[in-house]
Amino acid sequence: MSRQIGVLMLAVAVVAAPATAGQAGPGEPPTREQVVSAARAIIGTARYATFVTLDAGGYPQARIVDPFEPEGDLVIWVATHARSRKVGQVAASSKATLLYFDPAGQSYVTVIGNATLVRDAAEKAKRWKEEWAAFYKDRNTGDDYVLIRIVPTRLEVVSEALGMRNDPETWRPVILELK
Repeated sequence: MSRQIGVLMLAVAVVAAPATAGQAGPGEPPTREQVVSAARAIIGTARYATFVTLDAGGYPQARIVDPFEPEGDLVIWVATHARSRKVGQVAASSKATLLYFDPAGQSYVTVIGNATLVRDAAEKAKRWKEEWAAFYKDRNTGDDYVLIRIVPTRLEVVSEALGMRNDPETWRPVILELK
C-alpha cells in the first residue's frame, strides 16, 4: 500500500471510527471523539488564536484574536470592531482559519471553516467579555461591536501528549473532516 493511500485511510478512519474514551495507541488512528477532545483541550489551554482570512488580492491575513470557547458543535465566535479589516474580508470570502498553539504542550489545533458576520443584538448580548469595555463605545450594544461565527469543516491536530501524532514521514497532522 502506498504511503498516500495509507494517510488517506487514516483521515477516513478518523471520521468513521466509533467513539471511545482515552487515547489512541501507537500506530492506531485516533477516534473522532479523541480528536475533538484533544482539540478542545488545546483550545482551552491556548486561549488566544491566530485568525486567518483572505484579503482582496487572495493573500492570507493573520492576526491574534480572543475567541469564545467552542460550542457543543465546535462553532467558534470571535468579537471584533466593525471597522476592522477582518470584517470586510469575511464579508468578501467566508473561508477562514483559526490556529491555536499551546507552546508548553507543544500542541496545536487548526480549525478550518466558514465564517459569517453576526450583528444580531441577542447574539451580541450573549457574547461579551467585560475586559473589552474600553474598546467599544457602547459595549456590546453598539454598531461597532460585531461577531464572527466560524463553523468548522475540518480540524487538524498535533499533540504527542494527547495521542495526536503527526505522520513521521510527511508531518501531516491528524485530520478530522466535519462536513
